[in-house]
Amino acid sequence: MIESTSKKKPLFSSIKNDFPASIVVFLVALPLCLGIAMASGAPLFAGLIAGIVGGIVVGSLSGSALGVSGPAAGLAVIVLGAIQSLGFEPFLVAVVLSGFFQVAMGFLGAGVIAYYFPSSVISGMLAGIGVIIFLKQIPHAFGYDENPEGNFSFFQPDSQNTFSELINMLDYISFGPTIITIVSLFILIIWQTPFFQKRKIFQLIQGPLIAVIVGIVLNLLFKNNPSLALQSKQVVSIPLFEGISGFFANFKTPDFSQWNNPLIYKTALVLAVVGSLETLLCVEASDKQDPSKRITPTNRELKAQGVGNIVSGLIGGLPITQVIVRSSVNVQAGGKTKLSAILHGFILVFSIILIPSIINLIPLATLAAILFVVGYKLAKPALFKKIKAQGSTQFIPFIVTILGIVFTDLLVGIGLGLVTAIFFILRQNLSIPILVDDEIKKEGHIVISLTEDVSFLKKASLLKLLSSIPNGRHVTIDASKTYYVHQDVIDIIEDFQVSAKERDIEVDLVELYDHKGEEPIVHFSVKSES
Repeated sequence: MIESTSKKKPLFSSIKNDFPASIVVFLVALPLCLGIAMASGAPLFAGLIAGIVGGIVVGSLSGSALGVSGPAAGLAVIVLGAIQSLGFEPFLVAVVLSGFFQVAMGFLGAGVIAYYFPSSVISGMLAGIGVIIFLKQIPHAFGYDENPEGNFSFFQPDSQNTFSELINMLDYISFGPTIITIVSLFILIIWQTPFFQKRKIFQLIQGPLIAVIVGIVLNLLFKNNPSLALQSKQVVSIPLFEGISGFFANFKTPDFSQWNNPLIYKTALVLAVVGSLETLLCVEASDKQDPSKRITPTNRELKAQGVGNIVSGLIGGLPITQVIVRSSVNVQAGGKTKLSAILHGFILVFSIILIPSIINLIPLATLAAILFVVGYKLAKPALFKKIKAQGSTQFIPFIVTILGIVFTDLLVGIGLGLVTAIFFILRQNLSIPILVDDEIKKEGHIVISLTEDVSFLKKASLLKLLSSIPNGRHVTIDASKTYYVHQDVIDIIEDFQVSAKERDIEVDLVELYDHKGEEPIVHFSVKSES
């Protein structure tokens, strides 16, 4: 099991960053929880329960610093079919069982799968999600809100697709939501300017929160103007409860009398496998976005997700995975530790019980503007230029993954990208022999001598080796005999250099070349032992 050995900080050490980030994550998570529940054919409250459990329970148990869990759009089709076949209460039994399967997978070490996905595919997944987020929010930005918020597949249940919905939108443009979108985008953009970024007050009060407040004010002002007034489907809509008793009255329990139905076990296994795969992919993507380059213990993550699904199923919630949209929002909102994920779960609870009428005033156009910014940051042009500069072996799988996600769905797109990446890896390995890495340990000094060919296939072993190095040691990574180093391995070594500073590890690199073996990116001499 690959565990992170970074120095652990107290949970509340970064609350000044985590609390504002948790509010932004909450604002994005709320409509997604409702939309995914709607797309899954489940009660809306089931989506809220999954969001709460994903934040509080999974967030507390997880070792992921920035990952956020909740109901996942990628499982919506599976959940919809299962509920239609089983009924909702028997389906909850499958959710509970899937949680036990995930816990078992964690103990069996299945989390290592995450480290065998090439960085080009993970980068493509992030960019593809960014493109999808942007495209899917355009109708909401102009007031056309026919499709549920959680549907991220290209083909829609109503025989429409992502692009045909954009054409349909042209006949239903509303002036009120359009104005709110423009104002919200203006606020979000100016909040990113140096003038605002340099001032502490604007670092504490996040732009998305101001955009939401302004959106609510505009919604109220537009109510008396028929041409601008927002319709009920153009604002957030959460169930209204009468106090805490009304809140708990909406919880449902599994129908365990159906325990002998074989379809329940089949559904549970499918949920566990697909949900775990989606979680592991999101873990890899979240770690890639982490400025501190921390490594999430993936087996612990599977156990945390399993416990979360057990709890969610027992109280009437949808299945849970770590989700890339909310995790990316958390990173971009400045979250530093898992406290932001936990707090967003508590904010969901309090908002549903205490201020549901205020929450239901939030325009979907404002949330669309927030997600526009998120989508752009995930798929910004600079990322395409960076991957292209790394060569065709990186760029082609990257593009294939993006196109696959945009024109099919998340898992199919990742599968296409992975197949493409494997083709290039196998082609490279046909021409260069694979040798075993040589590790030489000395007193206080660890020398890692790379072999002639350091392909992507050595990614997991290198991650495990670097993560196991004790704090305060002197490490030399020697590539003087190396002909080929895969870009993923270079990324891992560069990330290790960043995290090594926090672990008091001194790192020397010897003749580490780029993925083409042309120009050295670093060339240090090995320091002599005292």
